[in-house]
Amino acid sequence: MKLNFEKISWIMAVTMVFATISCKKFIKEELVTTLTEDYYKTDAGLEDLVKSAYLPLQWKFNEEQSYAMHNFGVDEFREGDQFNNVRYNDYDANLNSNDAFVNGLWTNNYSGIRRCNQGIELISAYSNGASKTLATQPQKDLRIAELKALRGLYYFQMVQQFGGLPLVTSVPAEPQYEFPRASVAQVYDQIINDFRSAGPYLPWRYTGADRGRATRAMAYHFLAKAYLTRGSAVADARGQKSTDMDSVIVFADSVITRSGHALEADYGSLFNAAYPDGRVAPLGENGAPPLSSKAKIDANNASNEIIYAAQFSSNLSLANSLPNNQTHLYYPSQYDVGINGMARDFFNGRPFRRLRPTDYTIDIFDKINDSRFFKTFQTVFYRNLNVTATETFPKFTTTDAPNPSLVGKPRVMLGDTSAIYIVNNANMPLLTSKIAAMRYYAVFARYKQTAVGAPVTSDFSPNKYLSMIKLSDPIRLTTTNNEAKGIRNGTFARLAETYLIIAEAYGRKGDYANALVNVNVIRNRAAFKANEDRSSQIWLYLGGPASLANTQTNNLAATTLFTTNAASENYPPSATSTTSRFIHFMLNERTRELCGEFYRWEDLVRTETFFERTKLFNADISLSFATFHKLRPIPYLQMIAQTVNGKPMSMADMAAYQNPGYN
Repeated sequence: MKLNFEKISWIMAVTMVFATISCKKFIKEELVTTLTEDYYKTDAGLEDLVKSAYLPLQWKFNEEQSYAMHNFGVDEFREGDQFNNVRYNDYDANLNSNDAFVNGLWTNNYSGIRRCNQGIELISAYSNGASKTLATQPQKDLRIAELKALRGLYYFQMVQQFGGLPLVTSVPAEPQYEFPRASVAQVYDQIINDFRSAGPYLPWRYTGADRGRATRAMAYHFLAKAYLTRGSAVADARGQKSTDMDSVIVFADSVITRSGHALEADYGSLFNAAYPDGRVAPLGENGAPPLSSKAKIDANNASNEIIYAAQFSSNLSLANSLPNNQTHLYYPSQYDVGINGMARDFFNGRPFRRLRPTDYTIDIFDKINDSRFFKTFQTVFYRNLNVTATETFPKFTTTDAPNPSLVGKPRVMLGDTSAIYIVNNANMPLLTSKIAAMRYYAVFARYKQTAVGAPVTSDFSPNKYLSMIKLSDPIRLTTTNNEAKGIRNGTFARLAETYLIIAEAYGRKGDYANALVNVNVIRNRAAFKANEDRSSQIWLYLGGPASLANTQTNNLAATTLFTTNAASENYPPSATSTTSRFIHFMLNERTRELCGEFYRWEDLVRTETFFERTKLFNADISLSFATFHKLRPIPYLQMIAQTVNGKPMSMADMAAYQNPGYN
């Protein structure tokens, strides 16, 4: 529904406000055709205003700005062969103040801030003893705390991308056109104040119908992260204080020990909707390719490890009027062309082929002892094309059939592995003769050679690469193979990151023992457990054992990983001390745990490693890449809508307002 803010003319937030949104769980869709500001003097109006403040959270996940602003132009990913928005990976001249994504980031977040400000003011002034929802001060405090937590998150999202920002914490009584930028330090003060103020009035977590609302765990997780971000600065001026890491530890620890959130026992449980869910018939010519289920998506969305997520609806009738999560589109490689036995299907998704993992990302995982690699990337595709009269798929011959009964039959039956991506190491290249003897229709070896001592080449390419499956959505809103509308929620924070936040804070204080205690909670969960299914690549191509032993001990981190130049950590040349190696070690840990979850660009900027690591590990980076790209350009449309001393911004005013390096 649409609200008319007749008395508010806020030039920065140009989008219309929707008072009621249909986020599944706690928000119900209601159509209202005519509303005035008197609606905000009612219980229903104020509840709808609070709910409307959540809608801008979805923007981060609903279109291509998701990967462009967070996973492009970093060390973890590079371009696929069907890339869009390459300016965010190459940092070319097209990334400028006219960019639609930076304008969208600005207007969307300020739209959320505007709703929060209005809700805080109206609820504070609301007095209705007969109200069912806001009659008492504790009821009002709860809603105000929600809005403060959201406002803190909106400003936190923006300060990391833009730097200093206009601070607007009230609703202008008159049209306002001048919005000077506050310093980064002032913005962090506001963010920290909002989260600290909100926390005590919020419940630690919600379950059931209210899941999706702001909680104390959400406020304190982001409060700890804000302190960490501010306190991480060395060369940058963010208003950092000597107590920042202590504050990180206090608030992150409270989330871990008091919130009721808990890690999933199995890392894969967070994303297992992307894993095969059985077949509708036995394997063979009458079998079927893998399936998944909405129940798995619902379980992934409801995981108690998730501290906070933008909620998306699975209601098809609302799909055309509300944002939907499209992040599942951008990571699959092209499985539906160039592989015998494969066509586009619903389970494997629609491959937009925007991003592929860098060599750094593939190499930084311990694939033998750490289960996260094979639970993050897809290495097999199962044949999904049925037999037809004109089938020309390769068949067994008398020379390669495992037994005579298979001669003349397809080498791969329906539902069997049709293609495999082999992630062998560079020092263990596969001989092409061995690859040719495999029964699969397609084998993509990361490293291969025609003979021992011959040059090593690779089958991995911008078109055929490892697909990240964390964001896969094999259900979506319709049953058409090209359906883009996903039903996964967009995760902003989960408890595993809280452990990594507190670990980094301890390490920055020089307390490496406690840092490793928290890192190893995550590594312990990530290890293979006894009798757990695991990829045969571990013993066939990676030199690992064929036994199903528990790998928890082998997967634990020790101080030698950053007190020495450990080969497993792939440290950049500048990492010559324990202090600097520890920061890169934590970035490696964040890749292993959080790869692709829309944190990376901000992680690199926060740790002041952005330029070095991106240039070192992202082979697509162009010569135009520069240190000033650690900030985004201020949108031109926002500057021309403002005045300075009552006059439209001049070119000189815009130059002073703009971030360095941008026109």
